[in-house]
Amino acid sequence: MRKLAIVTGVSYPRSIGTAVCRRLAEQGMDIFFTYWQAGETWPDHFTVEIRALGVRCEGLEVDLEESGAAAYILEEVQRLGVPAVLVNCAAFSEDGTYHELDERQLDRHYAVNMRSVFLLCTGFAKLFEQEKPASWGSIVNLTSGQSKGPMPGELAYIATKGAITAFSQSLAAELASIGINVNAVNPGPTDSTWMTDDIRKALLPNFPMGRIGEPDDAARLIRFLVGDDGYWITGQELHSEGGFDRR
Repeated sequence: MRKLAIVTGVSYPRSIGTAVCRRLAEQGMDIFFTYWQAGETWPDHFTVEIRALGVRCEGLEVDLEESGAAAYILEEVQRLGVPAVLVNCAAFSEDGTYHELDERQLDRHYAVNMRSVFLLCTGFAKLFEQEKPASWGSIVNLTSGQSKGPMPGELAYIATKGAITAFSQSLAAELASIGINVNAVNPGPTDSTWMTDDIRKALLPNFPMGRIGEPDDAARLIRFLVGDDGYWITGQELHSEGGFDRR
């Protein structure tokens, strides 16, 4: 039976979420992706591209900062069926040192990076347990390498993304008995939507493999984790950084 995957954070052509959709569709999975404030034509063009791979595909515009966003996604995805795969790529990031950290900044990061991720995970698990759309399911949550070292100037971001690792490890222990593996993936610095030429120049010497990470690097790892060969891996945070040196 063909699996259905939810992928969040598919708002730009070069996002990690976009690369994940392509890799999972190539494996024969149907795709339900979410986006926010994308270009007017981008989601429609991308839907056509994925469908051309021989799978079903639908997109949904949703603001993960809004209350009820996770429940809305889980309701709408059932137009295609019951999902067996969930990949949480969406994130909110706003620079801020201890001088800028306030309630508003914390709440915005919490809503997208923690609340939406946690509720999507638990809602997905309950739906999977009830409907059993496949013999086993998978959840992958993206982190940003907070466990690898400090990231000054991004306090709200690192606090909320770091929580995803702890949540994923404990959730994996709870969901193993119902046939869902749960992992976190740290893609490292990735040349997706935020890098400038100056940032690329500064980061490149820290990559011993001679290039900066691409969205497809993380997508290939995620494809493995949610595929048949990755079933036995659960409760892990995997670092797909190409040997990136943080010193």
